[in-house]
Amino acid sequence: MDNPANTAKQKKGILAGFLILIALCIGFIVLVAVLPSGGSGHTSKDLAFGRGKIGVVEIFGPIMVSDQAVEQIQKYAEDDSIKAIIIRIDSPGGAVAPSQEIYNAVVKARQKKKVVASMATLAASGGYYIAVGADRIVANPGTITGSIGVIMGFVDLQELMKKIGVQGMAIKSGEFKDIGANTRPFTEADRKVLQSVIDDVYMQFVNAVATGRKMDVAKVKSLADGRIYSGHQALELGMVDEMGGMTESVDITAKLAGIKGEPLLVKEKEKFNFIKELMSEKVATKFDWLASEVSIHKPGIYYLWSMN
Repeated sequence: MDNPANTAKQKKGILAGFLILIALCIGFIVLVAVLPSGGSGHTSKDLAFGRGKIGVVEIFGPIMVSDQAVEQIQKYAEDDSIKAIIIRIDSPGGAVAPSQEIYNAVVKARQKKKVVASMATLAASGGYYIAVGADRIVANPGTITGSIGVIMGFVDLQELMKKIGVQGMAIKSGEFKDIGANTRPFTEADRKVLQSVIDDVYMQFVNAVATGRKMDVAKVKSLADGRIYSGHQALELGMVDEMGGMTESVDITAKLAGIKGEPLLVKEKEKFNFIKELMSEKVATKFDWLASEVSIHKPGIYYLWSMN
């Protein structure tokens, strides 16, 4: 038989080890929470002393909400210590309204300071919509951009429902109240109604590009059939201003703002996410993108480039 004293001692040892592990985890969480987020997320006034500051706002992944980006842009526009703003875009676009709200915030910010759009891997559709609000657009030669257009999608489930013996029914107040429903035929009248909406939202995009790029509407329409362009092609077509990555974008922005010497980049610190901190930043952001991927079969109208 086990000695009761030894058994009690073993239990105490296991408990002590468990408590130490918990303490280490808590210590790690506290340490990460109080440390700066790294990269360009400088917030210290001591570091900024004597250096011109540029606010950086990142638009990453599908654009489904606008609150955080709009808030950051407005904050930098009102902050006298921020001399200019860079909108760093790596997005296939997204929902129409959030894209327009961020675009409007960019246009308003330009009334107070210079704003430069810096395109990373992808700045298509709604991502490009946001970019045309800036004073200058910088893209890499291989950036995917353009995709000027609007899309709305539906799924027809009627044949599937017939096979499983399910029938959809609706009581409605008007002919088009259930327009787009996947349980009834999509009629020509439905198509006309939705096409009129698509055409109107499309022209909103075209006019924004025409205004931002100082192009004739006819010229924009010739480019706006939904196709994508490389950054190099976009430069030749007048859709962007210069070639370069983030480093070049910083140099261009500093010059526009009259900043002498090396500028200080300022980014909002991300809210602490323990799981995300445990994972590498690259892996975590990949998961974020996949988790928030947009399907055009969800209700809504999109400024979105998607291969789904």
